[in-house]
Amino acid sequence: MSDIVDLPPICDYENSSYRTDFWEGQGRDYEDQVERIALKRLLPARGLRLVDIGCGFGRLAGLYNNYQHVILLDYSHSQLVYARQHWGDARFTYVAADIYRLPLAASAVDTAVMVRVMHHLADVPRALAQLRRILVPGGTLIAEFANKRHLKNRLRHLLKGGPDPNSPEPVEFVPLNFNFQPAWMKAHLREAGFDLHETLSVSLYRSRSLKKLLGAGLLSRLDGLQQRILAPSEISPSLFTHLTSPSAPNPVLAPIDKLFICPECQSGALERYPECLHCQTCGRDWPIVDGVYVFK
Repeated sequence: MSDIVDLPPICDYENSSYRTDFWEGQGRDYEDQVERIALKRLLPARGLRLVDIGCGFGRLAGLYNNYQHVILLDYSHSQLVYARQHWGDARFTYVAADIYRLPLAASAVDTAVMVRVMHHLADVPRALAQLRRILVPGGTLIAEFANKRHLKNRLRHLLKGGPDPNSPEPVEFVPLNFNFQPAWMKAHLREAGFDLHETLSVSLYRSRSLKKLLGAGLLSRLDGLQQRILAPSEISPSLFTHLTSPSAPNPVLAPIDKLFICPECQSGALERYPECLHCQTCGRDWPIVDGVYVFK
């Protein structure tokens, strides 16, 4: 039986101008460049199948050229339609779904990437359990999260008595936008069964004044030089983590014809038709619209 009525609230960018109003031409070249630097450092040199959770309009998809198959997954169908128009179908599969009910089989991917998504999650443990399930044993998770202990928050607390950056609980500073205490986040990652290998401190120079004074290129190079050095200090607003799931002898990816499960009943008995996937267990149809598998 579906637990959809018990799902946490979901941040939905459907039919939004997120791409143009937040990224393109909005002075965020620095943030984009430093996130690419971090991902290039942490991603495995090559792999078979990768999923980008919360990929939006496919901003980072160009970094996945060393993977044979890439799944771009987001809750927004309209963002995925744009991504498909840009990247095509040769190596990509487009999936509209929510992270709390991922429609991917166990061991579906050997790598998962999640950037600028964690801060929208009201139930982090539930999401991490899904990520752990879809990763093949020994698989890699690159997860970014918004850091509650970043430098501005520490100074604000000292000077104005704002929220304590060292307290463990997440802070929801606007609806469905959370900052996380790193120790709290890392504890939940471990509880979900992940092994933490490395953390990077990213986007320290996220300042309009600095961008105007020094430019995105120079700031990005400076950021790249300090991502590993400053990681223990936890002073940047964004932390990237490199994690793996526990290994097992001879791990095997789910075959491509068994990639999907029904998020309604968790059955893998899906029959493909030109316009939908039909669950033979619960009878639910999941449409394919504009080349996007829609599981919501």
